[in-house]
Amino acid sequence: MLLDDQSTLPHLNKTYMASTFPFAAIVGQDEMTLAIQVVAIDPAVGGVLVLGDRGTGKSTAVRALADLLPPIQVVKGCPYKCDPAAPAQACAICQDTPVAASAKPRKRATETRPVRVVDLPLGSTEDRIVGALDLEKALSQGVKEFAPGLLAQAHRGFLYIDEVNLLEDHLVDLLIDVAASGENLVEREGLSVRHPARFVLVGSGNPEEGELRPQLLDRFGLSVQVKTPQDIDLRVAVIKRRDAFDRDPEGYKAQWQAENDRLQKRIVKARKSLDAVVVDDEMLTLCARLCQALGTDGLRAELTLMRAMRALAALQGHKKVKRDHLKAIAPLALSHRLRRNPLDDTDSSQRVKRCLDDLLAA
Repeated sequence: MLLDDQSTLPHLNKTYMASTFPFAAIVGQDEMTLAIQVVAIDPAVGGVLVLGDRGTGKSTAVRALADLLPPIQVVKGCPYKCDPAAPAQACAICQDTPVAASAKPRKRATETRPVRVVDLPLGSTEDRIVGALDLEKALSQGVKEFAPGLLAQAHRGFLYIDEVNLLEDHLVDLLIDVAASGENLVEREGLSVRHPARFVLVGSGNPEEGELRPQLLDRFGLSVQVKTPQDIDLRVAVIKRRDAFDRDPEGYKAQWQAENDRLQKRIVKARKSLDAVVVDDEMLTLCARLCQALGTDGLRAELTLMRAMRALAALQGHKKVKRDHLKAIAPLALSHRLRRNPLDDTDSSQRVKRCLDDLLAA
């Protein structure tokens, strides 16, 4: 955990504002940091919903992980930051269209950019999010041209929605659909544009200010409850680390650079080895039995469990998913999918753990 967030500290200088708290230095929020690492390894998990008190490091952790990741290669001048190594996933602008069978694809210039965190403000309209007709060019030049929205900016990075529980339901639904498909289709005002939009979706909020509908909760892959720590030693550790960073951002980052580099290598290696990780029938059966026992709807829960366990195993350098991976992931993947039981006021994460323990003991 660390105190949120840079925007609430107007007295800080430009050097501080340009710096990001080192991910390796975050303490006290293990489930949250684990969840965002898992979705960074495999965005197909479906994004992370982080609910809890203000000032518990939600947005700072996301920015810290983005800062930790290696920079990406992009096609120079592409508004969607297409990957030059993946032409099949490129936008229409970057796709090569040889005029003859013998023609060779053009070699495009590339550039390096940092992984970006795009913030989605609460008052954003659908046009601002998905993109729309460029009105300035339409009025001044009479040209119909698409102006990319926030989804285009977030491609190959993170899309962070603070107070997601206060966002209009149809916008949340739209965002989750695009995050799942990896593509944004815009058809309006005489335009028809399709472009890649593969990003890690992270939503945060305080449940006391409003809750998401269960149908939308189920669409997030993982969910984490963050709370203000009650352990005095932990609170002191958080304050000391944040104060040290505030006083000398660059110096503090340098102290943690070696650990950050080790984490970066683990994540990069996990991405490369992800497809080789085996999830055998025994583990799939356990996932299915657990979801059935908890009464989750549909099969989205099992798919999320499988993908998240595979990503965690890859992160830990394992070639096969084990029961320990299921124990670590199950509360994150299932707690927000449970129906409320008026006769059982137990925390949903504890219900998942209790059910899993019973299955493993049987």
